Amino acid sequence: MTKADLVDKVTALGDLTRRDGEVIVDTLFDAVIGALKTGDKIEIRGFGSFRTRQRNARTGRNPKTGAKVDVPAKRVPFFKPSKELRDSVNPNGAVKSKPIAKKVDKEHIDPHHPPAM
Repeated sequence: MTKADLVDKVTALGDLTRRDGEVIVDTLFDAVIGALKTGDKIEIRGFGSFRTRQRNARTGRNPKTGAKVDVPAKRVPFFKPSKELRDSVNPNGAVKSKPIAKKVDKEHIDPHHPPAM
């Protein structure tokens, strides 16, 4: 979903113009961004919470040249979904998938891709 799709959904909820929907969505985003800039935490019950996390300074590498690059410490936005949101996305609970065991046909072994030992 894009921001334009979200504006369309808000506009469709009531007797609003598209401009009114844009103002509502922009105001919500500006409020979240403004709170994160000042270090506040935003908690929306039933949806989740937004906050910032501190990343320490580190030494990285330029992928093109391989040269070492100092990456400064910074704050990054972080979203933690609520239990209700997680449950609505996974209605049957989070089920971990089991790795599928490969069946090896002993009569036909591909010489270019031998089975793992």
